[in-house]
Parts: sequence; structure tokens; C-alpha cells
Amino acid sequence: MRVSPIPVLRAFGTAWVNTFRNTPLTLIIFFCYFGLFVNLGVTYSEESIDLNNFWLGVTGLAAYTAAFVCEALRAGINTVPAGQAEAARAIGLTFSQTLRIVVLPQATRAVIAPLGSILIALTKNATIVTTIGVLESASVMKQLINDNGDAVIPIFLVFAGTFVALLVPVGYLFSWLAVRLAVKR
Repeated sequence: MRVSPIPVLRAFGTAWVNTFRNTPLTLIIFFCYFGLFVNLGVTYSEESIDLNNFWLGVTGLAAYTAAFVCEALRAGINTVPAGQAEAARAIGLTFSQTLRIVVLPQATRAVIAPLGSILIALTKNATIVTTIGVLESASVMKQLINDNGDAVIPIFLVFAGTFVALLVPVGYLFSWLAVRLAVKR
């Protein structure tokens, strides 16, 4: 919607992205729990409160991260020369065909590295969902520290090392993809 030729859609997309990008993730997660679940009664699972909290956390992370993905894609679309879209329109392609066939394939190549960074941030941001009771790495680490107070540094190093072991290769993969798929100009 951020690149739509329809002003109302473009304004809605801008408002959505600016709202979610500029709201702290913790507030979004709290809203998903207290706003959606407690006040509005939105439930994803009648069987388990833990499963319901998991999906509420996924909803908050998805809404938050989608705003950043949107901006990365918009930036990629803006890297495509305007003449490409004009040429597509000149041969009779519609706006959606122009995006799908001409602009997005080129834009995707330009946003590989930013999307990798967003994936890494999403992985780290997942620790925020512990605020609504979802069992994940931060809450497990807290429990281990509570049980083994004398081993704080080794516990921290194991968890930090795990994130490094998972995310450094992802960073290298996306850097390699960005170079491999870059448009040589």
C-alpha cells in the first residue's frame, strides 16, 4: 500500500507503518495480551493458555516486523529506475503487473541484506514475548539463574553464544546472497 497510486491506500499504509515502527515492541506485545485477549476476547486456542499466549506473541511480532519489512521493500522499489515502470506501463501492463513482473524482481535483489538484518532482529526480539508468559530463551535463562545463582556468567555465556552461533551464519548468508544477487551496474 505504501507505493499504491491510490492516495487513501497510500495514507493508510503510511499510518500503519509509522505507528508500528515507532511503537516499542513491548507495548505491542502488551496490547496483544491485554487489548486483544483480555479486553476483546481474541483467542487462538481454547485448549491451552500457553498456546494462546504463543500465538498472541506471534501476532505482535508479526505486526511489528511487518512494518520494517514494508519499509525495506519500499526502499527496494525506490531503487528501481522510474524508466523501468514507465516502460512497463507504455507496453500496456497494469500497475499490479508492473510491480509483479518488472519492479519487484529488481527490488527484491536490492533488499536481500536489509531483510537479513530484519530476520536477525526478529530472532532477538522474540525474547520480548516473555512479558506475556511465553516460555522462550529469556525466561529459561531467568529460571536457570534463579535456580543456580552462582553460575550467572556461564549461563549468560551459553545463551549469548547460542544466539551468536545461530545469527552470525544467518548474517553471513544474507551478505553472501546480497553480493551474489546484486545487480552489477
